[in-house]
Amino acid sequence: MSSTDAVPEVHPATTTGLASSGNSVLSDEGASSATDPLASAAAVKRTLHRYLQKHRAALLGKLDGLAERQARWPVTPTGTNVLGLVKHVAGVQAGYFGEVFGRPLPDPPAWLESEDGEDMYATLDETLDDVVAFHHRSAAHADATIEALDLDARGTVPWWPEEHREVTLHRILVHMAYETARHAGHADIVREMLDGLAGDGDGNLADKSPEAWVLWREQLVDIAERSGLRGLAT
Repeated sequence: MSSTDAVPEVHPATTTGLASSGNSVLSDEGASSATDPLASAAAVKRTLHRYLQKHRAALLGKLDGLAERQARWPVTPTGTNVLGLVKHVAGVQAGYFGEVFGRPLPDPPAWLESEDGEDMYATLDETLDDVVAFHHRSAAHADATIEALDLDARGTVPWWPEEHREVTLHRILVHMAYETARHAGHADIVREMLDGLAGDGDGNLADKSPEAWVLWREQLVDIAERSGLRGLAT
């Protein structure tokens, strides 16, 4: 069997907007010498919020061009799929920027309270558009909380261990930027395995032709195979 069997041809994403922004342009923090602590806190909040928004956009961008079946297709042994990742992040976001700060999302879906993994896939009754619409609703609600509160605003995470439940908006912004980026990275890999779409259009993907990517992967396969023979010859 060829090492390229079942490996899709690579084609780079051409995402526009915030998802394709380089990390260096997501913050103006430090651009001025202002010593006003309120201005400094506002700059920090703006930076964290922009990173969160970039990773949200990158995650949603991995659904672009996918049919319902592709969007739901489980690529890993644990069932990871692009649409499930979008649904999961939308649900987590609703909780952290909603319930935690006493601003629960109005009319939440029943699955939001489920502990059976219902947030990791879309049911037959849910369409791709339904999940995307909920993600947008969750994001808008989260953004309203971020805009309304100061970085040091206090909240409580009831599902965390009791000794760690008391948090600030600052901590939750960091937590959700990390959470969203982590799952956007999962979606990167799943989408590559589905049809070869790679990157976010932000310049971080090497500029190679589809043919060059094949040769690149073949080189890595060769290294892996040869390293596996190390020590076998006596």
